Amino acid sequence: MMSNSTLSSLSYFILGAYLNIGNLRYFYFMITAFIYIVIVVVNTSLIVIICMNRSLHEPMYIFLCSLFVNELYGSTGLFPMLLIQILSDIHTVSTSFCFLQIFCVYTYGSVEFLNLAVMSFDRYLAICCPLQYHTRMTFNKAVVFIAVIWLYSFIKFLITLSLNIRLPLCGNFINSLYCHNYLVVKLACSDTKVNNIYGLFGIVLTVLVPLLPILFSYMKILKICFSGSRQTRQKAVSTCTPHLVSLLNFSFGCVFEIVQSRFDMSSIPSVLRIIPSLYFLIIQPLLNPIMYGLQMTKIRKTYEHLFCYKMLTGQRDTV
Repeated sequence: MMSNSTLSSLSYFILGAYLNIGNLRYFYFMITAFIYIVIVVVNTSLIVIICMNRSLHEPMYIFLCSLFVNELYGSTGLFPMLLIQILSDIHTVSTSFCFLQIFCVYTYGSVEFLNLAVMSFDRYLAICCPLQYHTRMTFNKAVVFIAVIWLYSFIKFLITLSLNIRLPLCGNFINSLYCHNYLVVKLACSDTKVNNIYGLFGIVLTVLVPLLPILFSYMKILKICFSGSRQTRQKAVSTCTPHLVSLLNFSFGCVFEIVQSRFDMSSIPSVLRIIPSLYFLIIQPLLNPIMYGLQMTKIRKTYEHLFCYKMLTGQRDTV
C-alpha cells in the first residue's frame, strides 16, 4: 500500500481480483478472446447491415445501430486489458489507462440505459400512435436523440473524472478485475464529500432520467394492449419483447455490479464475485445482437439475403 501519495505521483494501480490459475490462464484466455471476437463480429455485422440497407434507415434501426456501436465501445473498454491481465503474472495497470477504462465503462452504461429509454419511447409511438409515428419520430429526430445521448453521457462522466483525478490517494490496490470508479474514490486520503454528492447526483441522472420515459412508455403500451384488439397485442409483444429482455438483463447486471462493489462480499467465493462484476459487460453485448437479429424480420431477411448472395457468388466463382 502507498501512503500520502497524490494521483500525480501514483503511476499504477494493482488489480486484486485475479486468481492464481497457473496454466489454466491459456484456457481462460482463449475463451475470453473467443467471446470478444464473437461480440465484435456479430455487432459489426448488424451495423453494416443497417448502414447498407436503405430500407433499414428508419428511427428504430438507427437506435439499434447506436446500441450495437455502444456494445463494441463497452467491450473494447474491457476485453483488451482483460486479455492482457489473464496472461500476466503481475496485475497492474497505469493510472492513465485505469481512468480511461473507468470513463469507457461508465459512459457505456449510461449510453446503454439512455438508448434503451429512447427505444422504449419509439416503441410507444409506433404502437400507441401508429398514424402519427412517421411525423413524430423522423430520421433527423432519431439522429438528434442519439447525439444527445452520447454527448450527455460523455460530459457527465468527464465531470466525474475531473473531480476524482484531483483526489490525493493513500493506496493503489483495487479489488476488481478492471478499474472501478467507486473503488478508486475509496482510496482517497482527503474528504470525498463533493465526489460522493456528485456521485449520487450522477446515479439519479443515469437511472431516473431514462427510467421515466421507460415507465411512461410501457404504461401506455400496457393500456393499449388491455383495451386493444388481439392484433394490437400481438404487435406489441413482437416489437417489445427484445427490448424488454435487453432492458431487464442490463438492469439485472448493473444491480449485480453495484451490490458486489459497494458491499462486503468477502464471505462469498471469489468466482461468484467475479461473474457478477463482468455480467453486464459481457452478456449484454452478446444478447442484444442475437435478440434483435432473430426477432427483427427486416434485419433477419437482409442478413439471409446477403448470406445467400455471397454463397451464390462464391459458387459462380468456383465454376
